[in-house]
Amino acid sequence: MAHFARLIVIAVLLLVAGFVRAGNQRYEPLAASVRAGLSAAIADRASPEPQFASMQEKIDWLTEMSRRLERRIPDRDARHEFLKTVYYEAKRAGLDPQMVLGLIQVESGFKKYAVSSAGARGYMQIMPFWIAEIGSKEDNLFLMRNNLRYGCTILRHYLDIENGDLYRALGRYNGSLGKPEYPNMVRAAWERQWGWRK
Repeated sequence: MAHFARLIVIAVLLLVAGFVRAGNQRYEPLAASVRAGLSAAIADRASPEPQFASMQEKIDWLTEMSRRLERRIPDRDARHEFLKTVYYEAKRAGLDPQMVLGLIQVESGFKKYAVSSAGARGYMQIMPFWIAEIGSKEDNLFLMRNNLRYGCTILRHYLDIENGDLYRALGRYNGSLGKPEYPNMVRAAWERQWGWRK
């Protein structure tokens, strides 16, 4: 019976690992000026209170996104804190918050402690080498705010490298540059699950 239980646990772990899509971000040497800029973006610890055009827009967005995310993050307070942080970090990096939600859906299925076979961590599946590159050794990639800040900053960096080409930037983010599967999955999740009109 114990052997059977172990087999079930292993099967569940393999199944969960199969849903984690990232882990192939590649280390690329960064120019000193790029490293400094990315480090400054990571180190800034401003309060993550998102700025919306109006209070009504904030209420509408949080209500709608919360409804869509409820099945994945059942705790209301945790869900609202997550959504406010996604919105803040995405906007701070010049990204669409709904696109970031689509990326998180594909990367980790909204699992805070997801780990890929290559060691990428958290919601946005950040490779640990980024801590040495642009962060501080105390940074914990499983902390929600750290993970979202790193992920949004890294994607912004890749967008800048690719002159705004989201398809190529997503390929870099996933380590699959030039292959359509990953960018197409993110776009599909973004449009089908997280698209929102004011």
